[in-house]
Amino acid sequence: MPARTLDNPLVLPVLGLLLESPMHPYQVEVTLRERSEEGQWPLNRGSLNNVVAALASAGWIEEHERAQREGRPARTVYALTEAGHAELVSRLDLQIRSAAREFSPFFAAISYLGALGREGAVDALTERAERLTARIESDQARHTRALEDGVPALFVVEADYALHAARGELAWIASTISDIHSGRLTWPAPQTKDVRA
Repeated sequence: MPARTLDNPLVLPVLGLLLESPMHPYQVEVTLRERSEEGQWPLNRGSLNNVVAALASAGWIEEHERAQREGRPARTVYALTEAGHAELVSRLDLQIRSAAREFSPFFAAISYLGALGREGAVDALTERAERLTARIESDQARHTRALEDGVPALFVVEADYALHAARGELAWIASTISDIHSGRLTWPAPQTKDVRA
């Protein structure tokens, strides 16, 4: 098992879920999918199984029990070890303190916004704003429901963060569209090729 498997972005959520309670890998997969409606975790069964195997080899998780339902294969339920708990706390502390720039496909795309032309840029940004608004409304409704159902705010703090980040992005999009319309965000004149013989 390559050591770099322990650098997989799935390590943190797997350790976090096992902090909540012992689980078998399929249960981890289902829970991550339920909590990740927009697919923010790079999740597939093969990579998850590799991560679980690496965590067990590192001593961060251990077999808790083998559960078997009638007619189904036995499943190994894993639990967090003391070393795994310490690793989780260390990684959380480091990632929360870090202000490193994080890559996003949107960040990469807006670097070349000019290639769309004024109208194309406004059209694309407007559509993104509409989709983002719908997502914010849906996420806000789920967040509100969770709080009304008695889920402690600390347990959905990541949803609160995501809402704030999405609202910030929406405000930036509105400001950028306004800057395009007003001319504050200018496009260079098209360059013509010199075709001298």
